Amino acid sequence: MTPALNKPLPDIEAHATGGVKFTPHAFHGKTVVLYFYPKDNTPGCTTEAMQFRDHHDEFVAAGAVVFGVSRDNMASHDKFKENLGLPFQLIADTEEKLCHMFGVVKNKIMYGKKVKGIERSTFLIDASGVLRAEWRGLKVAGHVEEVLAAVKQLKLAA
Repeated sequence: MTPALNKPLPDIEAHATGGVKFTPHAFHGKTVVLYFYPKDNTPGCTTEAMQFRDHHDEFVAAGAVVFGVSRDNMASHDKFKENLGLPFQLIADTEEKLCHMFGVVKNKIMYGKKVKGIERSTFLIDASGVLRAEWRGLKVAGHVEEVLAAVKQLKLAA
C-alpha cells in the first residue's frame, strides 16, 4: 500500500548503515527525508548523494534527518558512504519492501532491454510521521534545494 499524502506512514522496518534501524516511530519528532535512487556509484546517484551531503547541515538545522534508499546491499552502501563522505545513513532495501511501499519500482528500458528499476523519488515525512510531500521521476539538478525549501517551510508551519 503506497502511503497517501497527508496520511501517517504504515509501520515498516528497514536497516541502514551505521547499525541504524529505520521505523517511522524511531524518528517521531523529526522531519524525515527519504530519497530513493537507482544504484550506488552511478553518475546521477553520486551527484544526488553529494548534493544532499553538501546541504546536510542545512537539513539538520531545519530539524530533518536524511536517508538515501536503494536496493544495494549494506557492503555497497558502506563503501559508497565512505567514498563520498556522506554524513547521513543509507537504507539497504535489498528485499524492496520500502521501494514497493512507496511505489518507486518501475519498468525501464536500458540498452534496449526492459528492466525493473527504481524511479528517482523523494518523500518528505513530518515530525508526526505523516507524508507531506513527494517528488517522483525527478531530475537531479535543483532537486535537493527544492526539498530543503519544503523542509524549511514545514518547520515554519509547525
